[in-house]
Amino acid sequence: MSASGGTKAIVAALAANLAIAVAKFVAFLFSGSSSMLAESVHSVADSGNQALLLVGGKKAQRKATPEHPFGYGRERYIYAFLVSIVLFSVGGMFALYEGYEKIKHPHELEHWYWPVGVLVFAIIAESFSFRTAIKESNTLRGHRSWKEFVRHAKAPELPVVLLEDLGALVGLILALGGVGMALATGDSVWDGIGTLCIGILLILIALVLAAETKSLLLGEAAGVEETRKIAAAVVDGDTVTRIIHMRTLHLGPEELLVAAKIAVRHDETAAEIAAAIDAAEARIRDAVPIARAMTGRRSAAPPRHRRHRRPPHRRPPRRARARAARPHQAHPARPRSPHPCAAAH
Repeated sequence: MSASGGTKAIVAALAANLAIAVAKFVAFLFSGSSSMLAESVHSVADSGNQALLLVGGKKAQRKATPEHPFGYGRERYIYAFLVSIVLFSVGGMFALYEGYEKIKHPHELEHWYWPVGVLVFAIIAESFSFRTAIKESNTLRGHRSWKEFVRHAKAPELPVVLLEDLGALVGLILALGGVGMALATGDSVWDGIGTLCIGILLILIALVLAAETKSLLLGEAAGVEETRKIAAAVVDGDTVTRIIHMRTLHLGPEELLVAAKIAVRHDETAAEIAAAIDAAEARIRDAVPIARAMTGRRSAAPPRHRRHRRPPHRRPPRRARARAARPHQAHPARPRSPHPCAAAH
């Protein structure tokens, strides 16, 4: 993902949420609607989330240090995970509490035209923000579905903004429905029910964001298309004959670590093998520009036709060879001495 595209969507969402938050608070002060209060807190939480995403993107641009040799690209993942926590705790839990209090202690809505007018204005503003996020995401989504894009995107900003804007639009419709039912029936409990629905919606979105950003924090491999391009770039058919195994890891949205063990021809010299590895790294960078840090290992490929060799004959020790070389000599029998009695006769 290009950082400029994500930043543009974040800034658009931040501007819309700040304007909507002010309008919602004014409507709450005039009407006393719990749905408006929950939506006001929701907009404030969303504004804080966009600020966190901007801070994470700024911190991720720091240069690598000896303590962090691979840079700070994962700062963007950390701040996206913080967004899910803020959305869950501030937005969702507060809406559940406010909805419960409204149902337990209902009170009549005052100046109903304030919340209705503000909600209509908020729906229009959020629609423009949502449209910007969709437009920026379509340049990266390709032929993937929206579900696949959110699940497999390596840059967290656009999926976060998309889900936040979607949740904001649905929450505004729920709030408008709650206020409308309360006005139609004269029972303000419907306002509290709408607030509870907003809280449940925000918690579900926060859980989805937490799960996806957790996967990015643990470390995800390159996508299928990027892996195919890297594998095709490594093997040149001349010196590098095949890939024994390969591992990829996203160090950040725009930095990919590639570690590969390759097989080369057995008759290549060390200088030729080193030149082949350098050429393979250059081809990988051309195919996948975000592949900036790579590790190459080489393994000599066996000859294509290897003959079966007999095990080498082990020569016996030197003493054994010398003993075997001597001719066998029979020892003459020792003469027996005559018996002393026989000599006397």
